[in-house]
Amino acid sequence: MTVTQFAEKYGIKAIAVESGDREITGGYVGDLLSWVMGRASSGDVWITIMSNINIAAVAALTDVACIVLAEDVQPDEKVVAVAKDKGINLLASERNAFELAGLLYGELNAQ
Repeated sequence: MTVTQFAEKYGIKAIAVESGDREITGGYVGDLLSWVMGRASSGDVWITIMSNINIAAVAALTDVACIVLAEDVQPDEKVVAVAKDKGINLLASERNAFELAGLLYGELNAQ
């Protein structure tokens, strides 16, 4: 499943989608950036409530497929601009992290 397909299927809002055809291969939920840096994998959907500028750096470093901001967290304009500049897919959902992780887990295990 691609980032765009996941977003469309579950009504997840695209904030900055630079490579929507990116394949999702896993998932990671976390808000402690140093923890995410050491544990998220390339191709993961990273689910978080963090919206500061550092999420773009962590996403670039870990090569996640996308960041999904849970609980309707909205990034400021600078975060969006950096995400676009670095080619990071940035999305937002009203769902909480538990719900998003469940949806993602179901998708990845149905394939």
